[in-house]
Amino acid sequence: MASIMRYIDLISRCGAIYRSDRLGGTELGSCHFPYILTLCREPGISQEGLARRIYIGKSSVTRALAYLESHGYVRREPEAADRRVMRVYPTAKAEEALPLIRGILRGWNEYLTEGLGPDEKETLTLLLEKAAARAAEYADFSVLSGEGDEK
Repeated sequence: MASIMRYIDLISRCGAIYRSDRLGGTELGSCHFPYILTLCREPGISQEGLARRIYIGKSSVTRALAYLESHGYVRREPEAADRRVMRVYPTAKAEEALPLIRGILRGWNEYLTEGLGPDEKETLTLLLEKAAARAAEYADFSVLSGEGDEK
């Protein structure tokens, strides 16, 4: 059996190229999609909660949010009860970018599944959902147990 990761990595890298090509003229990069999508869905999520939700390391999230904040897409506020907790909110600029981001993602999905029948598309989606759930199960366990901590 061929390596599943080989195909997933290839699709991911090519998807990043596709998103970047369609973002020309904006300040956004393909790496910013999960931040804006999640923040628009969950305004006020903690910075740490965001890192856990999108499975990206805390330091990478901090850097990406600093970039997005400096370009007016997000604002961060310390939580009143615990000033160590940073809450993150999308700005109007992020909300305005949301339709563009969703359109680009929809376009990539359509491109990838062109030539597949409705049943094949549904099967592909179901199988990827199962694989993603299994991957998240590992990542959640690893983070909670401390096995994924950097040494």
